[in-house]
Amino acid sequence: MRNLKIIIITGLSGSGKSTAINALEDAGYFCVDSMPVSLFPKFLELHSGGVSEVQKLAFGMDLREKEFAENYEEAFHHVREEGYHLEIIFLEASEHILINRYSQTRRKHPFTEGDSLVDGIRAEKNELKKLKSIADMVIDTSNYTIHELKEVVIQHVSKNLTDTRMQIVVLSFGFKHGIPLEADMLIDVRFIPNPYFVPELKHLDGKDERVKRYINRWPVKKDFLDKYFPLLDFLVPLYEKEGKSYFTIAVGCTGGRHRSVTIAENIYAHFSEVNRSIALKHRDIDLI
Repeated sequence: MRNLKIIIITGLSGSGKSTAINALEDAGYFCVDSMPVSLFPKFLELHSGGVSEVQKLAFGMDLREKEFAENYEEAFHHVREEGYHLEIIFLEASEHILINRYSQTRRKHPFTEGDSLVDGIRAEKNELKKLKSIADMVIDTSNYTIHELKEVVIQHVSKNLTDTRMQIVVLSFGFKHGIPLEADMLIDVRFIPNPYFVPELKHLDGKDERVKRYINRWPVKKDFLDKYFPLLDFLVPLYEKEGKSYFTIAVGCTGGRHRSVTIAENIYAHFSEVNRSIALKHRDIDLI
C-alpha cells in the first residue's frame, strides 16, 4: 500500500480548504476533513493493514486542531519515512480578501479569541509560516471563484503521477491588482513600451497578434528574452533538484492585459519546446 497517493490540504482559515477537499473528493480521493494530526500515521497504518481498493487519500488539517502546530512536522516526517508519497498543498489569500470573506459569512475566525479579525488573520499566518515553506504547492485563492479553485486543484492532482518532473506554471498579472502570493519567481516587464497608450490596441490583450507585433517591434523585448531564457534554463533544473514539485513564474506589467500576457506566452512556448510539464494562466487579462 506504499503506492498510496496522499494529499494534505492545509493553510489559512477562509482560504478555500473545504472547496479543495470537495474537489479532491470529486476526483476520486477518499477525503477526511479535520483529521487530527496525531491520528494520521495510525490511520495510514490501519488502512495499509486492511484490504482496500482506495489508492488516493486526502486529509484536511489546520490550526483548528490545537495540537497541529506542535505535531505536524513529526507526523509528516514519520509518514514519509514509512515510504508513503505525501504531498502538502497550502492555501492562502490576501488579507483584505480574507476579511471580506469573513465579513460576508459572519463566521468567527479561529484565531481571534477577543482580538480583532485582522489580528487573528496575522497571528494564524505567522503560525503557519514554516508549514508554508515546506509545502509542495502554494495556491493563492484571492482571485479564484469556487469553480476556478476546484479546477486548479483537479488539474494539479490529475497530472501523470509517473511524471516526476517539476510542474511549471507561467502566470501573467497586473501590479495594480496585487502581486500573486504563489509566485516563486517574479519578473517585471513594465520596461517594455505599453500598448495601452496606443488607441487601437488599448482594448485588446497580449494574445492578439496586433499587440504581439507592437511589443515585438521593440529591440529591448528581444534583448530581454535573449538574457532571461538562459537564466531560466539554468535555474529551473536547480529548483527541481531541490525537490520542488510546483514552480510558478509570475510575469507582471501595469494592468496584466498586454505586456505580461505576451511575455508569459513567450515563456510558455520556450518551455513547451523542451517538453517541460508546464501550464499557462492569465490572471488579470479580463480586468479593467
